[in-house]
Amino acid sequence: MQKRLLPFLAAVLVLLLIGGGLAAQDEKVLVIGHAEQTDSYDPAHGYTPTTGMVHRATYDTLVTFPDGDASEILPSLATDWTVSEDGTVYTFTLGDEAVFTNGDPVTAEDVVFSVNRLQNVQSNPGFLAGEDRIVGVEAIDEKTVAFTLPDVRPSFLTELTNTAFSITNADVVQANGGTDADDAASTDTARDYLDQTSEGTGPYILESWAPQDETVLVRNPDYWGEAPYFDRVIIVNIPEAATQKAALESGQIDIALDLTPDQIAEMEGNADLGIFSGPGQWTHFLLMNADPEIGGPVSDPTVQLAIRYALDYEGYRELWAGSVTPGTNMAYILAGAFQQDQAFTRDLDMARQLLADAGYPDGFDITLEYPDYTAFGVNMNTNAQKIQADLAEAGINVTLAPGELQVALEAYRTGQEGFGYWFWGPDILDPVDVLSFVPGGKVAAERANWTADMVDPSVIELIEQAKVATDAEERLDLFNQVQDFLQQSGAFAPFNVPATQRAYRADIEGYVWHPSWELDVALLSRAE
Repeated sequence: MQKRLLPFLAAVLVLLLIGGGLAAQDEKVLVIGHAEQTDSYDPAHGYTPTTGMVHRATYDTLVTFPDGDASEILPSLATDWTVSEDGTVYTFTLGDEAVFTNGDPVTAEDVVFSVNRLQNVQSNPGFLAGEDRIVGVEAIDEKTVAFTLPDVRPSFLTELTNTAFSITNADVVQANGGTDADDAASTDTARDYLDQTSEGTGPYILESWAPQDETVLVRNPDYWGEAPYFDRVIIVNIPEAATQKAALESGQIDIALDLTPDQIAEMEGNADLGIFSGPGQWTHFLLMNADPEIGGPVSDPTVQLAIRYALDYEGYRELWAGSVTPGTNMAYILAGAFQQDQAFTRDLDMARQLLADAGYPDGFDITLEYPDYTAFGVNMNTNAQKIQADLAEAGINVTLAPGELQVALEAYRTGQEGFGYWFWGPDILDPVDVLSFVPGGKVAAERANWTADMVDPSVIELIEQAKVATDAEERLDLFNQVQDFLQQSGAFAPFNVPATQRAYRADIEGYVWHPSWELDVALLSRAE
């Protein structure tokens, strides 16, 4: 631990010494220990948990959620909005107060540029602004912008809260290689620039990022809202939960985001620390590639069902105290999601019979790919070993193949994993999010090669109805049918949703967990 933290502590000392004596010494610094998951800090490219937390601090979106939940849609850069009678055109009015870090006011053209760039760069978060979701975005005047959708979509405002829709300064991004043109996927070169600074309107500015080392944010002096308490926020990469715990207890960090249930239990009663335990948002699941050339035996829907019956769901709950078994890949915190009492329970006899029905009475050999990683206190190697043991009881011989996070992530995102283990947090805090896991959905099609032509047309009709339904009872019924289908025929096996557990120094005030961006550092302060 000391070897890992010494460079970090030296960096903090330098920060205190530079900038002129007392002024630097009086700087209010927050230090967060976190197992970093960052692919980029460019809003058009970055789409990982750490990215979302940093974007929440450095950018604003048109609309947002309350600080503590997702109960309603609130104004942010947009002060108000209207919806056309046919439900396909949303028109937003921008406020006059917000300015970018260089003092430029936010205009409708900035919104148009940001959304078109997100769409045309065609990177990981781009699907949220794809042409199947947004037909066009137009600046009506300097402070009015209109979005046109292909069809009625009741989840649209919720989608806009995603930090992928962060609004950037069009002029500055363009001056540094950015473009929103149709060929942006091959011509935009602003990513390197935006990986080292932010061009938004948030309470903080990205000062630097050393990948897999640390991210540094500094207070935005021109922030249009209430100024944050801390002058500087340092997010230091500490992959090991035990190292995070030791650093927190010694006072070297202020917050630890990736602690295990056992560690949290050990900290209870420590007057120097505060503890948060609450619902989880990360569904851990198995991916079974539907392409027989990649997935082999697990491409067979009967084998997929057998694997869902073979998993020891109660055992995962025992491993991770406070966790739940999800009913499907719909985040259980969402309205209408199948809960634990509607989830699978283990049935090894059923699993073995299904394997025999599929032509594998003696089981088969398969390799499980996954990142060698601890995510929010959950060690994926621990789960992988249990998956291996569970499936062995059904006759499936699993070879474990852990890999480096970014390498494994690339294989997953490009659909090259035959049998994979991953976790998922909702892109959209609405039941429509589960449609990423249905045939033709983002995760299904791109990660598991499970496409619309592989299922009966009635399934696709059900999916299309679920996308546009607005009546609450009708939506509930449709999404119940979608979840029934996924349980019996899905290419995924969701098996655990660990609880959220964090700890922080007792003098840290304002800690709030949020189901979308996890942590808003601008809400935090230190007791004085």
